[in-house]
Amino acid sequence: MGILKRNVPTKSTAGSAITIIAEGNKFCGDMSIIGKMHIDGMFEGNISSLDSISIGKAGQVSGLIKAKTVDVCGLLEGEVICDELHIEAGGQVRAIVESKQMSINPQGCFVGERRIKEVGALADKGPVIETGSEAIDSLPDKITLEKPTE
Repeated sequence: MGILKRNVPTKSTAGSAITIIAEGNKFCGDMSIIGKMHIDGMFEGNISSLDSISIGKAGQVSGLIKAKTVDVCGLLEGEVICDELHIEAGGQVRAIVESKQMSINPQGCFVGERRIKEVGALADKGPVIETGSEAIDSLPDKITLEKPTE
């Protein structure tokens, strides 16, 4: 249970927002976030973050994760693309990992394949997709749909 303050502004600065999936909750689908994310529940799908993603002891993630930093205390299965991956005590990663740095606590578990991420490695994998405020700023002010002529 949390306590929310009434006078806190709803607009947050870039990078300061934290998205939480609490224990007992399950999310299925794709998620793209600007700030940090913490998962203590279950997540199935793809997550893309400009910041860090942490998986708590009760957290279970199945799918693709793209983030700057990934910290795992629970279970992660699938694929990970990040700058830094940290597997903490009790954490289990069963995945294909592409990272610049990777650390595994002696009580952590890693089963899978690791590729060392090179600078610009993601740039060769298709078109660049804007995220965050840059994506919003690049949208047109007005969109007009026209019926095609036959």
